[in-house]
Parts: sequence; C-alpha cells; structure tokens
Amino acid sequence: MASSPDLSSADNTPEHSESDCPAKASPATGAAATGGRRGRVRLRRAAVMAVPATLVAAGLAVLTAEGALGVQFAISGMPFTVTATELNGTGFEQFGGLDNMADGSPNAGDTGGQVLVVTSAIKNATLTKLCQSVDLGGTNLLITAGGGRQKVKATDLTTDSTELSGDAAFDNIEIGNDASTLDKANAKGPIGVFSQQADTVHIGNLRQTNYATTAGVFKLPGLKLRFSDSGC
Repeated sequence: MASSPDLSSADNTPEHSESDCPAKASPATGAAATGGRRGRVRLRRAAVMAVPATLVAAGLAVLTAEGALGVQFAISGMPFTVTATELNGTGFEQFGGLDNMADGSPNAGDTGGQVLVVTSAIKNATLTKLCQSVDLGGTNLLITAGGGRQKVKATDLTTDSTELSGDAAFDNIEIGNDASTLDKANAKGPIGVFSQQADTVHIGNLRQTNYATTAGVFKLPGLKLRFSDSGC
C-alpha cells in the first residue's frame, strides 16, 4: 500500500471523466465561461456527497482532507493493486474525495487530471500477506510483505481507492456522519460530505485499486520488491 493529494479543502470537489480545462475565454465570452465553471463545481460537489452511499458494504478506502494525515502530494495517475488475505484495524473512517495529478501529467487523459476516490483511514492496522503491484506496461513492479509469522503493521493509514472488494465486518459503525465531524482516526473530510466510521474493521480477502496511500508508520516484515510478469 503506498491513498490523497491535495484534498485538504472542501473546495476541491470531484468530477467524473470530464476535462476541467476550458479554452481561454475572450472578453465577450468570459462571463459564460465563468458560469460553466460554477456549474461544474456544483456537479462535482454533488458527486462527492453521493459516492460513499454506495460503498457502505465495501468497507475500506481512504482519502485526505483538512486535518488528515492523508495524501498531500500530486498523484502519478497510475493506479496500483493492493491485496491482503486479512486486514484488521481499530479506528476506521471513510468518505469521498478527489485526487489531483501534477499539471501536464501524461496520465490525465480526459479527466482533467482529477480522480474521484473513496478515502479510508485506519488509526492502527495489521495486514496478512500484503501484495502491491503496479502495471508498468509489459511488466509489473511487485512488492510483498507479511507472509511469515509477522504481519504488516501501520498507524494512521490512509488509502485513496476507486475499487474495493472483500468480506467486511465492523463494530459500532456509524453511517451518515458529516465527514468534518469524524473522530475515530486521524482524518476529517470536507463539511457536508457523507461519511461513515466504526470502532473496528475486519476485511478478509481484501483487494483494492488505489491511487495513493500514506501512513505515519509502516512496518513491512519480509519485504520483497521485484519485477514480475503478473501482478497481485
């Protein structure tokens, strides 16, 4: 796992596969262009608020926001896969957000350099048989750890994901919180955004597609890094 970019503000709102780079407006068309941008901002804000409602059963995925120890960097725009046979965590939070690529990134495509993600934050996490891979085109960079007696351990873990699957269970879950009021982990989302949190989380057969991951401490016993014909 290696979750969010610059989402420390509620003004950074998401947008689905739509370019946010309108052509330069002339004095005669400037007002119309401004109206278009405002319209897109409203659509993006609505999208962020709606995302987590479809992810209650899924469980894990993490994003940054104001006050979070999450991603504070421009993402590469290359997704990576993370799997684990088991994840156990205490202090779980989840909410929607937006990751941003560096200006001019060749991976931006028609997205405008933005990726709509779900951020999951876990105060303390352990993972068994962690695998992470990124497709480099013809080969995969593969990282594995925690396959022996010692498990991977992380504190203040956040992951920004677009897909997640597994068998999830939560203790004392709260669904429908305002993301700015979360208090189970070291992260808070933008005000007015739907979120959920729980005292504990368990996910078996975890599989994620991530764009960013951060952690305060990340311990990887038995770490192996290599190139491989196949990913996780």
